[in-house]
Amino acid sequence: MTRRRLGPWFRFAVMVLRPLLRALTRRDWRGAENLPRSGGVVAVTNHISYFDPLAFAHFLYDNGRTPRFLAKSALFDIFFVGRLLRGAGQIPVFRESVTAGSAYAAAVDAVRRGECVAIYPEATVTRDPGLWPMVGKTGAARVALATRAPVIPITQWGAQDVLAPYSKKVRLLPRKTMHFVAGPPVDLSEFYDRPVTTPLLREATSRIISALTTQLEQMRGESAPTERFDSRRAGLPTTGDPNRPARRGQA
Repeated sequence: MTRRRLGPWFRFAVMVLRPLLRALTRRDWRGAENLPRSGGVVAVTNHISYFDPLAFAHFLYDNGRTPRFLAKSALFDIFFVGRLLRGAGQIPVFRESVTAGSAYAAAVDAVRRGECVAIYPEATVTRDPGLWPMVGKTGAARVALATRAPVIPITQWGAQDVLAPYSKKVRLLPRKTMHFVAGPPVDLSEFYDRPVTTPLLREATSRIISALTTQLEQMRGESAPTERFDSRRAGLPTTGDPNRPARRGQA
């Protein structure tokens, strides 16, 4: 397997966070054979907690891939956190701004260089009452169609037990289990060589979300709602804590 060369900041994060995650969480990891060990790849997952990026990164790193996350730009403004993210080569997303396209360009470039780009298709922590995947944004599909790299759906469950959605109360003990299942690549080949229109991107995105939802149903032993939750239809801001007024840059 090949890894992107770790800079000092990423190496620092690995040295500090990985031992903590191993000590403070249990792991139920499956399907790692579906994650390519080399070459460009788009790794997508469902978003259930502010804690789950750490668990997701842990899964990817321990299975041979150094992730580059698309992360909200507001995180890069936080003292030390921003420096760590920049130093580790993570990609800021400037939502609803004239520079929003820079994240897409950076992600495409990274995938073409053979890196693993980690994307949350929902773009924010789910607002679905049952924590099922919501209607997705088109970023992951756009990167996948531009690069034709495999899209690996990686379903997760358990991070919400450490930190509930939009909560600030961390519950590390007793140790919680981080469940992850990496599925086979989402087949988007029928969308290749077709004009990249909004309807096409939405259809490709729906296929990605469907793969995550199906895997989550199997993981939880439950059925997802027949209609996918849509923040706009529900009258909620598309990002940020739905229980308070939205502010630009929230996740």
